[in-house]
Amino acid sequence: MTDTSRTPNAAAAEGPAAAGARKIAVVGSGYMGGGIAQVLALGGARVALADASAEIAQKNYDRLLVESDEFVAAGLFPAGSTEILKQNLWAAKDIEEAVADADFIEECVPEVLEIKHQTLARISAAARPDALIGSNTSTISIADLAEAVAAPERFLGVHFSNPSPFIPGVEIIPHAGTAAATVAASRELVHAAGKQTAVVKDVTGFVLNRLQYALFHEAAQLVEQGIATADDVDTLVRTTFGFRLPFFGPFAIADMAGLDVYNFCYKSLQTGFPERFATPKILSDLVEAGKLGTKTGAGFLNVPAERTPELIAYRNKAYVAMQKLIEELGPAPIN
Repeated sequence: MTDTSRTPNAAAAEGPAAAGARKIAVVGSGYMGGGIAQVLALGGARVALADASAEIAQKNYDRLLVESDEFVAAGLFPAGSTEILKQNLWAAKDIEEAVADADFIEECVPEVLEIKHQTLARISAAARPDALIGSNTSTISIADLAEAVAAPERFLGVHFSNPSPFIPGVEIIPHAGTAAATVAASRELVHAAGKQTAVVKDVTGFVLNRLQYALFHEAAQLVEQGIATADDVDTLVRTTFGFRLPFFGPFAIADMAGLDVYNFCYKSLQTGFPERFATPKILSDLVEAGKLGTKTGAGFLNVPAERTPELIAYRNKAYVAMQKLIEELGPAPIN
């Protein structure tokens, strides 16, 4: 389940938090937590930064203001962003002070279960009983983390991606005991900061990392087997299917290509890799039902067939615009 919202620049333009605005605490003020704090503060919330000591929180607060000035100068943040951060962001002396009056707390400490358990226990003991608590974990089971939280129905995963000021998507991961109201309120909070959300189940790797590491696993095997160099694999990903991904996810791409085509390609891949590329049942069921994607008006996303010309026109315009952007920016400074 996904939802969209305003751009980060639109959120930042709204200015400092007004009276009655959301109060948020970010526990763990390093690179990731600091970026999340920037996002939420620019979205209009009053945000407390907390860390292992008051000195660390203050040092990272100062760093975030310097970074904001640099981002404004580079045109990455809107003018006036640093002033908004100065009004909306503050460094707390400790976790207890940061969370005492917070409506929502985001935990961003290192990916070590023991550290997260200790931190979440402190948070839930010091926070208001009705405060929502999120974790930015990318790898640890939300249910396992919930064991350290008092009233775990208010707890869930709220997983931002790096660099959080500039990546628009956020995974929302409830565990089995998370209240529906907690999910709804957390999504609303993230949308207020100009981000988009997708709600996924609490399984190993969630969704983002299962997809990301599946691609990397296949890419690494291609290089290990001498089929292509790492540079050539990156070139192909950037300039072929990866070129489409800013505009279309894998199901939209499959629907446009034709699910019957995908079904045939799986059979071809199975001649060399029968188990690794077994045809997904969800795909074969659609093909057997005659639901072949946009050309039949039904597939994974059920785009009406009459919208195909409009979709193709958008696709072509998007790809030309992407190529112009790449040419304008120039190659990434890797080689």
